Amino acid sequence: MEREAGAPGYWDDHHAAQRNMQQLGRLKNTVTLWRDFQSRSRNLTELTDLADAEDDASLEEQLEAEAKDLARDLSREEIGLTLSGPYDERPALVSIHPGVGGTDSQDWAEMLLQMYSRWAETGKRPMEVLDLSYGEDAGLRSATLEVGGSHAFGYLNAEQGVHRLVRLSPFDPNHLRHTSFANVEVLPTAEGEADVSIRPEDIKMDTFRSSGPGGQNVQKVASAVRLTHLPTGTVVTCQNERSQYQNREFAMRILRAKLLNLQNEQRAEEVAKLRGERVTPEWGNQIRSYVLHPYKSVKDHRTNLQSTNPDAVLDGDIDQFIEAYLMSKVGE
Repeated sequence: MEREAGAPGYWDDHHAAQRNMQQLGRLKNTVTLWRDFQSRSRNLTELTDLADAEDDASLEEQLEAEAKDLARDLSREEIGLTLSGPYDERPALVSIHPGVGGTDSQDWAEMLLQMYSRWAETGKRPMEVLDLSYGEDAGLRSATLEVGGSHAFGYLNAEQGVHRLVRLSPFDPNHLRHTSFANVEVLPTAEGEADVSIRPEDIKMDTFRSSGPGGQNVQKVASAVRLTHLPTGTVVTCQNERSQYQNREFAMRILRAKLLNLQNEQRAEEVAKLRGERVTPEWGNQIRSYVLHPYKSVKDHRTNLQSTNPDAVLDGDIDQFIEAYLMSKVGE
């Protein structure tokens, strides 16, 4: 593929060349990863021989620690090998929408945004907040972030669904227990025109002023953008940046992902009709409950995995839930 990339005329078909270069980058990352595992395994073998020869307790401790690290990384990569979907390797767009519950649900949406942001930071994954729409009193009306790194969509797709929070409400003057809901939508990013072709005449753009926390106006100019894809009626808004141009760029990225998802849903429905199957929508399923009162627990209803440390989970420690869900899908 590298030789082909250096051949004359390679970039004549820009979209095909771009798609091939992205694939080449992913293949290089895979080769680098497994060569690193090979090197670490070889070093461990040599260290084992040295520890046996010298009967050195400190070498044995080092050997045990490095072996545990390698086993953990290999186990994680084994899960990654199950992610063979056509979009699993791509970055993910994570959108969070509060459900019924007013300010409590909007605050819950902001807590979830923080959870996924911390997950990305801990995993050293590139992350960019594409859109934030603030609630009137607190929290968020909606949020969208893009998360990259190895198999980002494959992993984060496990988070799609309704998340439920039970706690003593900080917004209730009587400090009563409230239940809040938020829906997490996860889409793979679209790779430009190669995935989704959008004609300029099919886009209607409106501008409006952004609002900040508490609903106050934070922009004197109309920098926020609303895009409507006329053929499908798909609407996307973006008001995170001060630049109207930047907001439009982010909105187009979100719109392409939504249209790609719409295309895939339509194909799935057509295949189901041909097979005589009934398509069961999974939107709205409650996948996980986070209880902060009267006891502390996080339970995933799909795998029954449970944690008694919701503070750590809300600080981004969600790999255990993602990996348990992915392993449960291996035999299906």
